[in-house]
Amino acid sequence: MRIIVYSDTHGSFAAHAEIFKRNENANAFIFLGDGERELDKIKALYPDKTIVNAAGNCDYCSMAPQSDLFMAKGVKILFTHGHTFGVKYSVNRLYYKAKEIDAKIALFGHTHCRYYSYEDGIHILNPGSASCPRDGKPKSYAFIDVTDSGIMCSHVDL
Repeated sequence: MRIIVYSDTHGSFAAHAEIFKRNENANAFIFLGDGERELDKIKALYPDKTIVNAAGNCDYCSMAPQSDLFMAKGVKILFTHGHTFGVKYSVNRLYYKAKEIDAKIALFGHTHCRYYSYEDGIHILNPGSASCPRDGKPKSYAFIDVTDSGIMCSHVDL
């Protein structure tokens, strides 16, 4: 199962559209917030796609959850924008929440910087920003492949 993860588009419909265009065969899309208005347009264009999202700190009046769970082939994925977990300072709170609920993957955005670590059986991933990165790297998103052989996560330049 292929899952596309992206975040922090901040008004760039083009970023959303390019990610969907490149990944038409993906099984699911997880958007980690800060660009929900444009995501609503994407959901209308792709009504048959599985698309879930968390509210970002700039998604004013959002009805989306601050964090949520997604199941992929029996693998529990915790996803959040990250601002309520203090991810600009540390991923510890997110890691411990994932551990507490037995999630194998924890996803966050908010920092606009790519991040990946694997700690004690938990993949922790930030796809970076699809429109305005802050880490000196190109705009990006990520994919997660959940297979019978395991989990693979990777960043992709946009």
